[in-house]
Amino acid sequence: MKEHADYANVIDMRTPTIPMASEMKLTTVCNALGDPIRMKIAHCLASSGEKNCSAFEVDHISKSTLSHHIKILREAGVIKPRIEGKQHFYSLRKEDLNTQFPGLVDMILNTTEEYVS
Repeated sequence: MKEHADYANVIDMRTPTIPMASEMKLTTVCNALGDPIRMKIAHCLASSGEKNCSAFEVDHISKSTLSHHIKILREAGVIKPRIEGKQHFYSLRKEDLNTQFPGLVDMILNTTEEYVS
């Protein structure tokens, strides 16, 4: 007899993985922010709010590389997506980051280009 998959337990591959605020780890967040491109993305979101992928002010990188950096930031809990149709908009999780790691968002905002290389 053929077995059927239990589709109720299958994770939707389109649903992004985002940790709850209480699950965020400082080492994971710092590792995500340790890359200059990801730091620029976080700084861009911290200073200007929600943006879609094409609006990030980062170096000329491919879409796949940008998607990889966004995935790292999202899975660390630094950013959160809002999906509207085919568009993905991202914002910095300011409140959650400030609750878990007081002062971290201010540090991101006060970091200048000369320290991100």
